[in-house]
Amino acid sequence: MIKAILYKEWIKIRYLFLLAAVILMAFTAYCQLRIGNVISLRSAAHLWEILLTRDNTFYEAMRYVPLFSGVLLALFQFVPEMQQKRLKLCLHLPLPQNKIIGSMLGFGVSLLIILFVVTYLIIFLYLNPILAPELISRVMLTMLPWFVAGIAGYAFVAFTVLEPTWKRRLLNILAGVAFIRIFYLSGYAEAYNQVIVWLLIITLALAGLSFLSVSRFKDGVQ
Repeated sequence: MIKAILYKEWIKIRYLFLLAAVILMAFTAYCQLRIGNVISLRSAAHLWEILLTRDNTFYEAMRYVPLFSGVLLALFQFVPEMQQKRLKLCLHLPLPQNKIIGSMLGFGVSLLIILFVVTYLIIFLYLNPILAPELISRVMLTMLPWFVAGIAGYAFVAFTVLEPTWKRRLLNILAGVAFIRIFYLSGYAEAYNQVIVWLLIITLALAGLSFLSVSRFKDGVQ
């Protein structure tokens, strides 16, 4: 039964997942072409100087891409469930409610994590022969909040779409915007090093809010 649910989720979002992968790779390639251009024109030493003396990682163009990936993935995954009354049918399956919703949410988050980890790996492999480990760490840690924001965006959109009342949906949107805004308050390199673990823990905890929305939906709240 779980396999059937996961297959259904894949059918819904497979094209968006592939599109998000292409967009992430395109932005990654663009940023790395910029790095290659600096090296070819001014040498690797100049690149090191920029990374050490300025708040520029050359990957700033990717700042909002993970967020939009998470938001769109959640919309494509859960809007059809509500508009076409699929969620009500799912909740009548011979499985515990939390197991059904947990499978759906876990599938979406897992796809996002796969996208982000692959992107991270590509960036690391590209930078590894060019930069010292300390500079690679600087770039990766600066980018990490953007990817966590992508998961937060997914969690809040799922929480909002599955909520059965528009009043609560508006409140959820405001809360989501306020929380996600935290990830973009500072443009300085490694600005979130001291709090990123806590932001990740809070983000994963917020994914559980969707269970509350589904419980309200099942109880017939309107």
